[in-house]
Amino acid sequence: MSGKDKLLRRFLSKPKDFTFDELRTLLRAVGYSEMKAGRASGSRAAFWNETAQHIIRLHKPHPGNVLKRYQLDLLEDELRNKGFLP
Repeated sequence: MSGKDKLLRRFLSKPKDFTFDELRTLLRAVGYSEMKAGRASGSRAAFWNETAQHIIRLHKPHPGNVLKRYQLDLLEDELRNKGFLP
């Protein structure tokens, strides 16, 4: 099983300690790139998929690095709707 598969399995299990760094790695693995521009890019993150012409926007977690459960749910829905998840 590859690292991408392990990370995807972990993401889908909705762990309470899934980090923003893990999300960044997962999104890169399915073809998204992080956008660094913008006025409020410090507290918000945007990921762009050129092939699907799709953008994912979310608030970066703070003060820690762990994503909230609702963020994982929304991200799973977005990725499923675009066909990036089985």
